[in-house]
Amino acid sequence: MPPADTGASTELRVGASTAPFPRTTTTAAAPPATAAPERQAAPASEPAADSGRLARRCRAAASRARRRPNPSGPRPCRPAPGKAARESGPNSGPAPARTPGTPEHGPAAGGAGQGADSDGGKLRPGGPGYRRMSFGLLAAGISTFALLYSTQALLPAISGDLGVSPGQASWTVSAATGALALAVLPLSALSERFGRRTLMTVSLSVAAVIALLTPFAPNLGWLVALRAVQGAALAGVPASAMAYLAEEVRGKALVGAIGLFVAGNSIGGMSGRILTGWVAQAWGWRAALAAVGLLAAVCAVVFRLLVPRARHFTSRPVGPRALARTIGGHLADPLLRRLYAIGALFMTVFGAVYTVIGYRLIEGPFNLPQGVVGSIFLVYLVGTLSSAAAGQLVARLGRRSALYLAVGTTALGLLLTLTSTLLAVLLGLVLITAGFFAGHAVASSSVSRTATTGRAQASALYQSAYYLGSSAGGTLGAIAFHAAGWEGTVVLGLAAMVGAASITLYATRKALAQRRALAAAR
Repeated sequence: MPPADTGASTELRVGASTAPFPRTTTTAAAPPATAAPERQAAPASEPAADSGRLARRCRAAASRARRRPNPSGPRPCRPAPGKAARESGPNSGPAPARTPGTPEHGPAAGGAGQGADSDGGKLRPGGPGYRRMSFGLLAAGISTFALLYSTQALLPAISGDLGVSPGQASWTVSAATGALALAVLPLSALSERFGRRTLMTVSLSVAAVIALLTPFAPNLGWLVALRAVQGAALAGVPASAMAYLAEEVRGKALVGAIGLFVAGNSIGGMSGRILTGWVAQAWGWRAALAAVGLLAAVCAVVFRLLVPRARHFTSRPVGPRALARTIGGHLADPLLRRLYAIGALFMTVFGAVYTVIGYRLIEGPFNLPQGVVGSIFLVYLVGTLSSAAAGQLVARLGRRSALYLAVGTTALGLLLTLTSTLLAVLLGLVLITAGFFAGHAVASSSVSRTATTGRAQASALYQSAYYLGSSAGGTLGAIAFHAAGWEGTVVLGLAAMVGAASITLYATRKALAQRRALAAAR
């Protein structure tokens, strides 16, 4: 279970101004200090400059120790008798004794430099290994989304060839995303034991092999079954990737790093749909699925060759009881529950729109051929840019404001698609895509920063909610389209965005109430 908040912050552990949602905190009483036997009260006439020189020497010694670790253990930097007590203030009491073998500077000390020291040695933009990590996870994201939604642009062709309705054909997408949502939690537990990099490699490889088998499915039942197995295999990638980034990348660069991974998702979704669209127009939908399988195999090899080995991962087996406790702790956190709901609602819109849009564009008044319909997914490039820029958006507006902007952009795009002008529909898809990927990057990075323990399970719960939203959106969107046309799909999407805006508004009001209460208490 996540540790209880200490009361130092009322929001998402990154400062009150940038957190998306407030969290209730409890202020624990400080334990009584234990006086070290060697520390005595200092004479009042002792020069204050000595303490400054001592602090500088201690910082320099800690820096040297980090660069050249002492095999026999850290060397303590002890202040002169009484200085620590005087520097900490007249009412602070004597300084606590240090546990032998624990350095007074760095993460274990819990002092002011804790944040910097805890990020020591982690990947950062411009640093060694960061670019390889970025391109490797980009390849993993491309493979994941290209495989997961490989049949989405082919649904009209599958319906015509197999003689099934749009709702039945949509199960080739919903089965994959639904199986991923169910398998992501148990596979995230395996990543705690065998490592994030290993699990992602196995997941990408198995999914690519299954992708090469799907073109030979004799009927819809076999196709849906293979797609479900493929989605379950892919479940090892999303939660492991988020946990890998949270452990290996510096905190200030985390949103940008996750944004790059999400950008890989958008590139995979775009390239997979464009590739299948044009290949299907020339050789049929079965050849299109084979082409995506080959792309996924190449991405799996690139990922394994580029992604650096984890340096901050500690293997620990997770039993069923421990896993249940960790999941229960995350689900008991109201902040995480809100983030999970927002991810699911954004993905409901995205799944509904892109499952149905092919049917709308091949019908009147547009009457577009299959290859051109697949090329419509070039708008995913906008998602690549918006997710990669999510870090800058959060830094400028704050997390809640960034979510409001994402919701508004998505809703405006839905309304634009109601027109019968192709240019307006394309602009609407651009806005929907930009809003979705920005909202997803902000929400998923917030989950990674919120969870201090069981990060893989916290990310896995987000991915479960996210892909359950995709499954629900794809199926409900197809049903709404069959019953009420494109207008029914748009109404479904707008209802989901109203839900996301309401959750964010509730969090905003709660944060303001907590700030007023703190101001009144002072």
